[in-house]
Amino acid sequence: MDNAFTTTLIMKRQFEAAPERVFDAWLNPDMMRKWLFTMETTNKIARNDPRVGGSWEIVDVREGKEYRAIGEYLVIDRPRKLVLTFKMPQFSDTVDRITVEFKAVEAGCEMTFSQEIVVPHEEDWTAEDIEKALTEYHDQTEHGWGYMFEGLKQLLETGTINYPS
Repeated sequence: MDNAFTTTLIMKRQFEAAPERVFDAWLNPDMMRKWLFTMETTNKIARNDPRVGGSWEIVDVREGKEYRAIGEYLVIDRPRKLVLTFKMPQFSDTVDRITVEFKAVEAGCEMTFSQEIVVPHEEDWTAEDIEKALTEYHDQTEHGWGYMFEGLKQLLETGTINYPS
């Protein structure tokens, strides 16, 4: 995409779970449907082909509207590293790149998440417009992942997720 810039989001989270369990939550459809871009009550599809070059797809339905997240696995190094692409085709043709690294720590696992967010812009945008868009995309993405990672933490540590209403 010619009219696009990128911003990078980096987040760290601690889980009281082995790195293998945290890693597997990203690849096991039964786990994915509970936290990754969806919730168990709104999930319609959670499927994947967990191999390098394989694809993944999540479809969530909220208030009658379908949200589809898709991508491809680029690196699968259990339980250390996962790299995948991410796209929501109903919103944009842009493709982001997500890298997740897992490290054993005394209390369980430290997960480092990074996403290269592609932010499209119009030709006539000023530098200020572009900076504003980059900040908004970064902050909105961080908020969304923060919500999902809270669900993942609850799922791994208690077996259930209690999202606020």
